Amino acid sequence: MKCSRMLTAAAVILAATTGSVLAQEKPSLAFVVNAASDFWKLAEAGVKKAQGELPGYDLQFRYPAQGTAALQNALMDDLVAAGIDGIMISSVDPKTSIGAFNRIAAQVPLFTTDSDAPDSNRIAYLGSSNTAAGVQAGEIAVKALPSGGKCMGFVGFLEADNAKERIAGFRQAVKGSGIELIDVRGDDVDFPRARSNVDDVLVANPDVNCMVGFYSYNPPKIYEALKAAGKLGEITVIAFDEDPITLGAVKEGSFAGTVVQDPFEWGYRGMKLMANHLQGDKSGVPADKLIIVPTKVILKENVDSFKAELTARIKG
Repeated sequence: MKCSRMLTAAAVILAATTGSVLAQEKPSLAFVVNAASDFWKLAEAGVKKAQGELPGYDLQFRYPAQGTAALQNALMDDLVAAGIDGIMISSVDPKTSIGAFNRIAAQVPLFTTDSDAPDSNRIAYLGSSNTAAGVQAGEIAVKALPSGGKCMGFVGFLEADNAKERIAGFRQAVKGSGIELIDVRGDDVDFPRARSNVDDVLVANPDVNCMVGFYSYNPPKIYEALKAAGKLGEITVIAFDEDPITLGAVKEGSFAGTVVQDPFEWGYRGMKLMANHLQGDKSGVPADKLIIVPTKVILKENVDSFKAELTARIKG
């Protein structure tokens, strides 16, 4: 009897030890964003959905301590040191991070999203065509300002590829329409600075009758500043992404419209893509290494149906 109990105890210990080893050996994948912003909640929901379909993987969603290239690259180094098996990242500053990206890519599969780093050794980019999204924003402006206008842009990282491409796309779309994007103010994802940039423009540039928020948090800051100044509805606003304040402003007519991306799909498809890659299935990576998830224009007439879709996705 005593011998039987000892054998049973040994079996329990062995099972527990084996389970622990198996848990430790579970491949891990990380989705690394560029800064702490509500925009990324949808991507996190996408990663959560993928986790439900990939029980054999440990999927992580990681924010850098601050939105700087140095801290973002340090976070990737920490992940690799901890044994991560693959990383998808939205780069803060691709131009200055090529060396860091190539160092990471030499150790684990590296994919980009949102802001690409095409000059690095990343395997593929999964995200929006930021140029096409900029064109869509410009088309909203052309429709809203048939007599032309002077626009001021606001963005987080002026040197990030996603910012440059959206700005270029916007300028392309408004060319010859009488609409001019006279300048773009950067804020380095500093929310108080994002607001003060708008306040400064209202004082220093009274001829500006159009504002474009190129990052997700910029339109809400534009809304706050215009409301405080009593100028909501007087200045045409073109937005990006689906912040609740932005969608509310589109619904009430304070904003002309917004161009939305699909970060949920980035998180969901990104994790599935990396898992397949680790298993040897590379069919999801096209020859040009670009996997484009289309953007869409949200106006007053379709904002309610879009909000319902977002709610369903967040709830899972």
